[in-house]
This record gives sequence, structure tokens and C-alpha cells, in this order.
Amino acid sequence: MGAQTKLMQAGLLSGNRLSGCRVENSAGEVLGKVEDIILDEEQGRVAYLLLSLGGFLGIGTKFFVFPWAAVHHDRGERKDIVDIDRESLRNAPGFDRETWPDLSDRTWASRIRRSAHGRP
Repeated sequence: MGAQTKLMQAGLLSGNRLSGCRVENSAGEVLGKVEDIILDEEQGRVAYLLLSLGGFLGIGTKFFVFPWAAVHHDRGERKDIVDIDRESLRNAPGFDRETWPDLSDRTWASRIRRSAHGRP
């Protein structure tokens, strides 16, 4: 039995398995793909899912983060589901590879949590 199977049986998920997974909304629309997961080292937990959208070969790609609690991972389909429509995602605070937001800013984090639930 492989390592991935053992992890899944234990209710665990490898970060490597998430990387590259497609991200959809609850209506089945593809929103982008998982670029990475972001850990909260102090709290010892996954804090955010990093989603990439658009671009070609990394040029013009827009990034978004979603609170891990707002993400549902579908193991069978190997995809992640966030409950946000495309228009709300377009209006959500995104960033590019060179201009990351201050992830420790509580005001910013609060806006992200609201956006992840489709609220302004």
C-alpha cells in the first residue's frame, strides 16, 4: 500500500497531492488551480490555499488566497471547491507574484474571509 493511500485512510492529505489540483466553485465552474498551501507556523495549521488564475507561463497570473476553512477537498475527483462565483472572485483582492499582501494584516485577512464567502 502506497504512502498516499495510507495518508488518505488516516484522514490526512499530502501538500504535494494538492499542488496543481483544479479549483472549482460549488456550481462546477473552474476557477483556477492550487499553486500552494500556506501554513501558519505559530498555530501549527494550514492557514490558506493559494489559487492561481489565468496567465501563460506565469506571466499575467493573478493569485488569491482562501482561508483553509472555506475550502472543501474532493479526494475522488482530486479537486478543491470554494463557494464563490466567478464575478466575486474577479472582485476579490488578488495579487501578482511580485506584490504579495501582508498576510499578517488582520484587516486584510478579514476581507479575505468575507470574500471567500461571497460578501464584500
